[in-house]
Amino acid sequence: MKAFKKLVGLTLVSMSMFLILVGCSQDNGSSPDRLVIYSPNSEGLINSTIPAFEEKYGIQVDLIQAGTGELFAKLDSEKDSPVADIVFGGGYTQYSMHIDLFEEYVSPENDNVIAAYQNTTGFYTPYTLDGSVLITNPDILGDIEVNSYEDLLNPELKGKISSGDPSNSSSAFAQLTNMLKAKGGYESEEAWAYVEALYTNIDGKISSSSSNVYRAVADGEMAVGLSYEDPVAKLIEDGGNVEIVYPEEGVVFLPASAAIIKGASNQEYAEKFIDFIISQEIQNVLSTTTTNRPVREDVETNDVMKPFAEINALEEDMDFVSENRQDFVNRYNDIFVKTQSN
Repeated sequence: MKAFKKLVGLTLVSMSMFLILVGCSQDNGSSPDRLVIYSPNSEGLINSTIPAFEEKYGIQVDLIQAGTGELFAKLDSEKDSPVADIVFGGGYTQYSMHIDLFEEYVSPENDNVIAAYQNTTGFYTPYTLDGSVLITNPDILGDIEVNSYEDLLNPELKGKISSGDPSNSSSAFAQLTNMLKAKGGYESEEAWAYVEALYTNIDGKISSSSSNVYRAVADGEMAVGLSYEDPVAKLIEDGGNVEIVYPEEGVVFLPASAAIIKGASNQEYAEKFIDFIISQEIQNVLSTTTTNRPVREDVETNDVMKPFAEINALEEDMDFVSENRQDFVNRYNDIFVKTQSN
């Protein structure tokens, strides 16, 4: 769902060179006091976790950052001779489709995670949540009330709502499944009728990327955007003139996960890392120094974000959504074409 930096400090070429150099000194990229981590995560999240892990355990982390798709493709190509010990980041779809790449491991900390986001597969561990929210610009909205998905059908908002394309934006697709769930269910005709009414009111204002959605609202170009919690909270934290709206009908929170690579050389250290990122200690750091929502309720929450207990949280049927993703996209595309021809 997030727009991750593709590489930080390493290009794909230098990444390959680095791995070759590491491989010269050891059989498969690891040593007893090192951990190789692949991650698509933002610098804020990386800086809040990895240095603290290194300091606590005296384990040096070799970090390779790239886009989620690139990293999972690399993991697949390396499955017979794995280089990494951990993949740290990415949505449930990538993990559910690549179970064969991971070692089975459930952390002792798992029981302290919110029940809906515990590791129930035995392979991958959620560590942060991101919810589908609305971002509003109070100056542009004026007296128009926006507290729910239903409020977006207000004729006064026609052409003033920014959205990504669910066909190619993970956050826009998450919004689509969120509103379907909130409006009656994934296969409900009433819910799909709502989607058609909404995109009629959006009036073709589809942004090319998820970042353009919230930036258009922050810059005063649009009144409302269909976005996700992390960047909107960050804008507010940085003094932006925007507000977060958690739709009254309900909000789906999707997890980012981590997993141990099958055949990892440093299984013991990899298990320590999984335990660490969902420990109360590091979850408190994430929830107070970043705009990433924790997976534990026994921690503080960033002041710009509403506490989980105060939100009408909905649970997504992740397996059903993953299996039927293309059907959802096809139906959305039909609706979009129809709204543009009216």
